[in-house]
Amino acid sequence: MKRGQALGLIVTLGGLPVAVAALQAPAAGPSAAAPAATGIEKVKENLYIITGSSPTVRESFSGGNTGVFITDRGVILVDTKLAGWGPTLLERIRTVTDKPVVTVINTHTHGDHTGSNEFFGASVESVVQENTKTNMARMDAFKGEKAKFLPTRTYKETLTLGSGKDQVDLYHFGAGHTSGDTFVVYTALRTIHTGDMFPWRDAPFIDRNNGGSGIAWPATLKKLLENVKNVDTVISGHQPVGPWEDLEEFQRFTTDLLAEARAARAAGKTVEEAAAAKDWMKKYPGYNSTRLQAAVQAIYDELNGK
Repeated sequence: MKRGQALGLIVTLGGLPVAVAALQAPAAGPSAAAPAATGIEKVKENLYIITGSSPTVRESFSGGNTGVFITDRGVILVDTKLAGWGPTLLERIRTVTDKPVVTVINTHTHGDHTGSNEFFGASVESVVQENTKTNMARMDAFKGEKAKFLPTRTYKETLTLGSGKDQVDLYHFGAGHTSGDTFVVYTALRTIHTGDMFPWRDAPFIDRNNGGSGIAWPATLKKLLENVKNVDTVISGHQPVGPWEDLEEFQRFTTDLLAEARAARAAGKTVEEAAAAKDWMKKYPGYNSTRLQAAVQAIYDELNGK
């Protein structure tokens, strides 16, 4: 098994180098962490997540929450954190099962969710939404000889893997964080893994270089809420596990964010002025505004056709 490369902090977003820490890390934490900080937490029977930081202290950053689903055939891994984290992921997996990793699902293209794909080798089944494979192909981590680590299987709107207690349903409802975001539903466990379509309680990162859309985001989440049923537990991109109601709240938040940005732009307000007007956020206790200005800027740019 090939060891992943050293921990990296730069991903390529549509050919543009962007610091992962600035875009994806929890707002209160530094940009990188030693792999030893990572733990594994049980969500439900045969389902775990590997986190990279304390839920309360946010002392480190390794990448998105990694799902570990133990099936009869082997382990389905959802997202692989930053480059260099493969050995630690495998170490944590080995504390709960000796079964091999047989499938890697990436919720989207970013290096803090795909960075250790290489570690698990080209022979492991790798599944993404078709737009995400296109986005990944532009990343240095998947160019040249490393193109062999690109996903081996894609889907357009829905895909089911396995059956019965091992069933995993994949859904793509449209643009949001990127153009190829996947929602992973562990069907029998009534649990969804959202990736960064629900990353945190703050304004979202809208990656327009990879087809993201602040205009489409609320509608995409609405389609999810209308079409995916019998789910009560949510594994988000970068925060602790929560209930379905948290996802419903985030959909309302993105709806209000878009409406406020539209109204501010129509009133001739600058991005800075729009971001400073935060009274509407009082409806969302516990939400931060650290990323609000960046999100408003992305929405303004999209509305202006940039």
